[in-house]
Amino acid sequence: MTTATAVQTPLAVKDLKVYYHTRRGPVKAVDGVSFELARGERLGLVGESGSGKSTIALALMMAHKEPARIEAGSILLNGSNLLDDNDEQVRLRRLSEIAMVPQGALNSLNPVMRIRDQVIDGLKDHNVRMSDGEFSQRVAELLDSVGLDRDVASRFPHELSGGMKQRVAIAIAISMNPSVIIADEPTSALDVVVQKQVVQTLREVQERIGAAAIMIGHDMGLMAQFASRIGIMYGGKIAEIGPVSDIFNNPKHPYTRLLISSLPDTRSKRRLEGIPGLPPSLLRPPPGCIFHTRCPEAMEICSQEIPPTRELDANRYAACHLYGDDDGKVVEL
Repeated sequence: MTTATAVQTPLAVKDLKVYYHTRRGPVKAVDGVSFELARGERLGLVGESGSGKSTIALALMMAHKEPARIEAGSILLNGSNLLDDNDEQVRLRRLSEIAMVPQGALNSLNPVMRIRDQVIDGLKDHNVRMSDGEFSQRVAELLDSVGLDRDVASRFPHELSGGMKQRVAIAIAISMNPSVIIADEPTSALDVVVQKQVVQTLREVQERIGAAAIMIGHDMGLMAQFASRIGIMYGGKIAEIGPVSDIFNNPKHPYTRLLISSLPDTRSKRRLEGIPGLPPSLLRPPPGCIFHTRCPEAMEICSQEIPPTRELDANRYAACHLYGDDDGKVVEL
């Protein structure tokens, strides 16, 4: 990949496989996931618990721990494969090139350190050299950018509300203007009003620094407000991916349709539909399409062959046997 291409595509994931190795065998948490992220793009990854979303986030940060292992694939960050880097190179690329907003800021912030010191720690750890006054000014600018008063710098985490702590986590994530921001269910512990505020803050700072962003979560409503493109995950694979408006207005994969039909609709009266059955075991996944045991449109071939991913429309892909050669060509994302 050329430097110019790397700038336009800061993140390219190809055939990523992450397995958790247990005594009973490998749990295929992420099993052949591919996608690219353009500069300034916002991708939402949605799916039930256990679909592999958070495992992808940890793998992109190279923060997965045993028994998890990256079995195959590549993670190109600004044109360079993270999997080829040593531990020190990975450490330096975290925060400076790729940063994460964690699920629970309460657990990610040090309870005995003031906010100012926690922000500065990341900068110093990446060999940023400033005077004390310059560090203080940088912290103040970061707090301003996420809508927090500058006096928050002198407080401890327990003195802040949940929404304020999450904004501090965003401020730390953007402190070195990374190319990619990953937000792993950043609003899961917050009330509805604060959720929207945090998502808006994340979007504003992402646009300001020109970063690409991935937000992981369950809430399709929040995803519609944040993402420009959505990937629907099931059983460690991407079932469907495309522009957010297309996904909501014309879902292609049966799983996507069931997810959307389970959302309340305030504009009309309709019966809420749940998804029958339970997610499959990723230790012993069913043969063929991994969703076929729960799919209302399953056919005989679904239990026999893994469906290929087809390009159904421009920038719109789905892996389902409902679509054949006349609907779109088989692609390798």
